[in-house]
Amino acid sequence: MKNRILSVDIFRGATIVLMILVNTPGTWSNVYAPLLHAEWHGYTPTDLVFPFFLFIVGTSIVFAYQNKKANASTYKKISIRSLKLIGLGLILGAFTLTFPFIKEFAEIRFPGVLQRIGVVFFFAAILFLNLDWKKLIVISVALLVGYWLLMAFIPVQGEVSTFNRAPNNLANYVDLNVLGTHMWKPDYDPEGLLSTIPAIVSSLLGIFTGLILISKQEKKATILFGLGGAFLLLGHVWNFIFPINKALWTSSFVLVTAGWANVVLALIYYLTDVKQIKFGSIFRYAGANAIIVYFFSSFITKLFYLIKVDEETSLHGWLFNNIYVQDFLSMEFSSLLYGLTVVAFYCLLAYVLYKKKIFIKV
Repeated sequence: MKNRILSVDIFRGATIVLMILVNTPGTWSNVYAPLLHAEWHGYTPTDLVFPFFLFIVGTSIVFAYQNKKANASTYKKISIRSLKLIGLGLILGAFTLTFPFIKEFAEIRFPGVLQRIGVVFFFAAILFLNLDWKKLIVISVALLVGYWLLMAFIPVQGEVSTFNRAPNNLANYVDLNVLGTHMWKPDYDPEGLLSTIPAIVSSLLGIFTGLILISKQEKKATILFGLGGAFLLLGHVWNFIFPINKALWTSSFVLVTAGWANVVLALIYYLTDVKQIKFGSIFRYAGANAIIVYFFSSFITKLFYLIKVDEETSLHGWLFNNIYVQDFLSMEFSSLLYGLTVVAFYCLLAYVLYKKKIFIKV
């Protein structure tokens, strides 16, 4: 991208680093509460990470496609990139160590983080190329309100719909009946089909932020702070009738997470792009190869769980128990220390790739 804004690169890289950290504790039995997802309704800092990435995908679309024409060539490039992301996600979901290294078809999870990024990127980019900001606002409002109406008022098998984790939850019902066994849990998937609709808005809201950043507006940081505050207020008000929920990617969740994203990005923008304070370079390195670093981290983590040191212990478990579990450390701290070590490794990898000018585009 031309005329890169440093704060956007730092925000993207920091988000990837946090995604790796929350995905790789030493043991899921002992994790500090802020590094876990909310059990159902509500949100923790961890619940902000994935929507932050979809948000910055939208912001990056503005920089990448602001001068592109809506023609067959551009659509082809967008489609190929989307399919690559979906393909990488399916590889993660299907891989196993047993020859031919693919799970039984019924056991493969179809949805996933990379799959959602691919789908959201495709629709957000196409909409950006074809609609002005006013029409994008109308689309965003329609999708958020429409999703709420679907979830709140469409009966499920003759029962009143619910936002709880139950058979008469419309999003869970759709996933179960369309995806069947190809889900993360038997009764729901956090990257399910219906909840991908509001996830698109997470990127559209990032597009609005990108448009502000490339505009000639003065005091952009102040505008972003104000926008973030407005989203937070609207999201928390909507929470009273449509609870903030990451698994369902509720409309209130979209607004609250976009609100925090704007606030955080505004702070980074003010410090780096306005005040010219230098910090966060390691995040910039991670952001330059964000998707491939995330894919490698997910793939290798999966390998560490699949490789067995003995019948009961995985390579991951052996490393954690023999190196990080110490009498003078709490289990939560040991678990965090393992995750930080993993993060440090991928930050080092990102640094080497950056310095060697190796940028793997997906």
